[in-house]
Amino acid sequence: MSETLGLTLGALLAIGSLFYTFWPENVFASQRQKTRLDYLEERKEQLYENLRDLNFEYRAGKYPEEDFLAQRTQLENETAQLLAEIDHLQQA
Repeated sequence: MSETLGLTLGALLAIGSLFYTFWPENVFASQRQKTRLDYLEERKEQLYENLRDLNFEYRAGKYPEEDFLAQRTQLENETAQLLAEIDHLQQA
């Protein structure tokens, strides 16, 4: 491969990657806005994952029982409030 051909292909690759990176469809303004319900659904999944992690770590012996119970109660209460708000929004 000649030096000129290599420089040309390198320049085309650089230009192509710039177009791909900065193409207007990738702009955040073109994304749809999240609703409160979308946010709550994401938070619900996050809380469920936190509960699973907490149970796993407790079984692995990383938490004393009283800390585990306090954390679990807090996460369960937060999840219950979140589910109540989701139900309320879905009813409306």
